Amino acid sequence: MAEEKKKKGFFARLKEGLGDVIWNRPIPDESMIDDLEEVLIASDIGVDTTMKIGEELRDSIRHNWLTRSDEINTALARIIEKLVDKGERNGLSTERPLIIMMTGVNGVGKTTTIAKLAHKLKEQGNSVILIAADTFRAAAAEQLSIWGERIDVPVIKHGEGADPSAVIFDGMAAAKARNADVIICDTAGRLHNKKNLMNELSKMNKVIGREYPDAARETLLVLDATTGKNAVSQAKEFNEAAELTGIVLTKMDGTAKGGIVVTVSDEFDLPVKFIGLGEGMDDLEPFDPESFAESITGE
Repeated sequence: MAEEKKKKGFFARLKEGLGDVIWNRPIPDESMIDDLEEVLIASDIGVDTTMKIGEELRDSIRHNWLTRSDEINTALARIIEKLVDKGERNGLSTERPLIIMMTGVNGVGKTTTIAKLAHKLKEQGNSVILIAADTFRAAAAEQLSIWGERIDVPVIKHGEGADPSAVIFDGMAAAKARNADVIICDTAGRLHNKKNLMNELSKMNKVIGREYPDAARETLLVLDATTGKNAVSQAKEFNEAAELTGIVLTKMDGTAKGGIVVTVSDEFDLPVKFIGLGEGMDDLEPFDPESFAESITGE
């Protein structure tokens, strides 16, 4: 029940805004679409994506002779669902061994997300190893080690200031020696405009490719839902540097506008893999496009 309440709280303001637009009109008209687009943009859905949603809704109303508010609401939910539904790509790879590179700027909750993901994978029966390749930030490896102890998952680390690629190298060796199912690599909380740090990320990827070429790969970007449109620029830079396979959206506990999910998923064709709902160890949920869309529209 608590989880359901959290999910319903994702987009309370957005849902209320859409409700005012859709349910308070006797028949759909162009002004309704205009007002709806304003609500979407105010909720951090990008202009291009908003225009796409508006145009598809116009087509649906026209072609399907939609006149009732409930029909329009359902059509809107299906349009949003289609934008964020990437099929099997919304799920984490089931291949083993699997190496997951976790990227993202400082402050988005990356370290906590790594711990939550490791905990979830371990509960599913996987053997997991964490690699503390964020050697730039003071105490980053120590923080990951503390989480590793709490969830009983080994952490491979070097001292502060060590070469991140050297940590990755040792981590790959340890993972192969222990036949680990999943290897999760922490990386520096780099700013998306620091090209030298992006180059370091590319170097680490090369080491993984050379040392463990047979392993499946995921590169996930952790985004803070409360940062809004700034998350779009982060996704753009990280995607160019690391060829992202998906997004993890944190801080989706009801305070975020959350439209950034739709924008990033649409503009970069990136699947959302998980959503962080709170601070608890179990508050990392697989992304469900259908329930996501319905939580927005109140379907």
